[in-house]
Amino acid sequence: MADKYDIQYTHEAAEDIRPLRAFDQRRVLDGVSQSLSFEPSRVSRSRIKRMTQPFWSQYRLRIDDFRAYYDVDEPRRVVQVLRVLFKGSGQTPKEMP
Repeated sequence: MADKYDIQYTHEAAEDIRPLRAFDQRRVLDGVSQSLSFEPSRVSRSRIKRMTQPFWSQYRLRIDDFRAYYDVDEPRRVVQVLRVLFKGSGQTPKEMP
């Protein structure tokens, strides 16, 4: 089995998660852990999308109505979650909110 990636949350991502209901917090944290611990760069049709560059993150993970934007540092095996945003009816932000 491959080594796990270390998942780190930026201050902004932690502040995005903090006001969520406990149920949604757990859903987001579990979704990030399950999806990004071993193959964070593996693109899928429904969950992980590689963002077209230039963009403020490398990838986006879909977790129900939430989107986790993150970067991957392959040599250090670190996933840095930059922001966690509610999808709502808005479009993907072109600049880091």
